[in-house]
Amino acid sequence: MFDWRPFVFGGLASSVAELVTYPLDLTKTRLQIQGQIFDNSSQQVKYAQKKYTNMFQAVFRISQEEGFRMLYSGVSAALLRQATYGTIKIGIYQKIKRIFAEDIQHEKLYINVLNGMLSGSVSNAIANPTDLLKIRMQAHHPSVHGKRLFPAMISIAKKEGFTGLWSGVLPTAQRAAIVCGVELAVYDWVKKQLICRYKSTDTIGTHFLSSFTAGFAGALASTPIDVVRTRLMNQENVTRRSNITATPYGGIIDCFVKTIKNEGFLALYKGFFPSWLRLGPWNIVFFIVFEQLKKLNKT
Repeated sequence: MFDWRPFVFGGLASSVAELVTYPLDLTKTRLQIQGQIFDNSSQQVKYAQKKYTNMFQAVFRISQEEGFRMLYSGVSAALLRQATYGTIKIGIYQKIKRIFAEDIQHEKLYINVLNGMLSGSVSNAIANPTDLLKIRMQAHHPSVHGKRLFPAMISIAKKEGFTGLWSGVLPTAQRAAIVCGVELAVYDWVKKQLICRYKSTDTIGTHFLSSFTAGFAGALASTPIDVVRTRLMNQENVTRRSNITATPYGGIIDCFVKTIKNEGFLALYKGFFPSWLRLGPWNIVFFIVFEQLKKLNKT
């Protein structure tokens, strides 16, 4: 009989973690899309202005200028994303993990890394429309401004084509592969070391330390591609009458090159601090909730 529990537990834990840490994700997005400089001066992008200096100032300014509720702008798309992406990702990862190892003692780090990369890229590619919608809602993009979840999705599809909903899918899948390959594997590896080598018990304390380490490792590895992904997904794929697509970036490599050329290498780490502050608590909440759900199921 098919075991549905890893999928359901993964989706529930992901949604709880997303809801708790969402304001940090929004400020990370705002920091990443600001200050963009383009070679063509005719490309008027409202995100060129640097409104925010750091995460705390961003939270204060957004609350003051737009209202506290705007810190949760796009949360419906984020929850829909976790209900799909989180469910599929954890379900696939847990299923494959148990094919190669019966318990934590027999798990191999490299297998978990490859497993995490596969489950993350596949699930995020499927859930890409919800991720695109979340980012545009967070950025107050004109294509979704004033619209609810599904009307906004339909609006993007009508204006940019159905494939427009998969804008930025390649960097999104690549980022997911990196994040999941690092976070899930690091969490399991640290947990294995604590339990098997240092004789720790399988408690919340062990889950906390493992998830905190996984969050830092994930943020360090994923921030550059996260910046590129965010910028690609926030641009509109509008085709002019001459059938020339007018976008600031021509793709992943073009975005990397232009970002470094115009803003410097450290621009690829814009939003690293809020990204870490988000991934840290996100992973802590997620893994603790996920482990508790597994324990409740056993009782």
